[in-house]
Amino acid sequence: MNLSSLSPLGPREATLITGVGALTPLGNSFEEISTNLLASRSAVDVVDIGEMSRVAVQFGAPVREIAMPDLSLLPGDPAAWEKLDRLARIFLVPMAAALADSGLTAREHGPRIGLVMGLGAEQLKIYENDFLRGGRYVFEQHRDPAMVHTMSRILGLGGPAVTAAAACASAGFALALGRKWLQAGWVDACVVGGCDMLSPTGLAAFYNLRALSRRNDDPAKASRPFDRDRDGFVMGEGGVFFVLENRGTALKRGARVYGELAGVGMSSDASHMVIPSVDPTFAAKAITLALADAGIAPDEVDYVNAHAAGTPVGDIAEAGAIRMALGSATDGVPVSSTKSMSGHLVSGAAAFEALACLTAIHHQAVPPTLNLDNPDEKCPLNHVPHTAREHRVRVAASNSFGFGGANLCLVIRQVA
Repeated sequence: MNLSSLSPLGPREATLITGVGALTPLGNSFEEISTNLLASRSAVDVVDIGEMSRVAVQFGAPVREIAMPDLSLLPGDPAAWEKLDRLARIFLVPMAAALADSGLTAREHGPRIGLVMGLGAEQLKIYENDFLRGGRYVFEQHRDPAMVHTMSRILGLGGPAVTAAAACASAGFALALGRKWLQAGWVDACVVGGCDMLSPTGLAAFYNLRALSRRNDDPAKASRPFDRDRDGFVMGEGGVFFVLENRGTALKRGARVYGELAGVGMSSDASHMVIPSVDPTFAAKAITLALADAGIAPDEVDYVNAHAAGTPVGDIAEAGAIRMALGSATDGVPVSSTKSMSGHLVSGAAAFEALACLTAIHHQAVPPTLNLDNPDEKCPLNHVPHTAREHRVRVAASNSFGFGGANLCLVIRQVA
């Protein structure tokens, strides 16, 4: 008996991904993002953050345009768009797109659709957005509803709604929670994912922490995961949302199925506020638990989308965790970091990288790690440098290791 298929409520149904919505530096649809990932296109560019910049030239992966979604089909207020700040718009666009892509209508199913939104430091971003527009919200706070409830109202969702804050793993925790809600029978569908935005405070803070790359010559060359010359990550913005449903519900209504969220593993090491633990044990545990949850053996993993942001300590620690978790199967499993193209979407990173796993499954090709000119011998993995690699992918694992020790691995499986 496969114990991973049991829950306290009995055998569980598979959790399927039936809708995808995106607003990212590499595109705003599954097809566009997949094309750009497999074509090895970088979205990193020069960004202007104004007087708070710590350097003359700052790189980032921005979202260039945020188009208003068609809110006329939703039971919420179509005029709500004009009242939203940039961060809220970044969230609403992929949420609305995921719902539309799933074919679910909020009017019919809204009371049984949940929402889990991955976002760290929400109030800080709200205060900053308002302050930069000349507001005084940080000094004269109102009792405004949390953004997750504002999003639920606009989308017409009546199910449970929460925000998951786990730093760089926030969106992954959102997927995990939505899956649990479905398994418990609390919802019939759940909108899950995460987003983030480039902000002056965020860029300045990460720069001061020495987490960002100091390169200022060529934007496309700045993010260098697993490379000996890496010196930090490049921040990106935007994110991805999915609609999750139980297999029976999805198949009964004839939904399009992108894949199965087959396994989740989590751990915490809490070794430091921002520096990853050099001990790979806890990160490896998250991967091992995810595989066990999915009922997958290490030699059945066809691709690993690494967290690998391009930090000197973090990439080595993750390579060790992957080898510890996969054991003798490691050398046969292609590993890449799509942050080299998208930048680090922080709260939205795990959702974007789950989409990259779906790309690998749908196209039977592994997205590459750009700028991997000189692989670090301390990161001995089956790297995919520079260009995509054709490869059979039925099972993909995606790692997300958040600041403070929030370790998470998702297993995405092909659905026949």
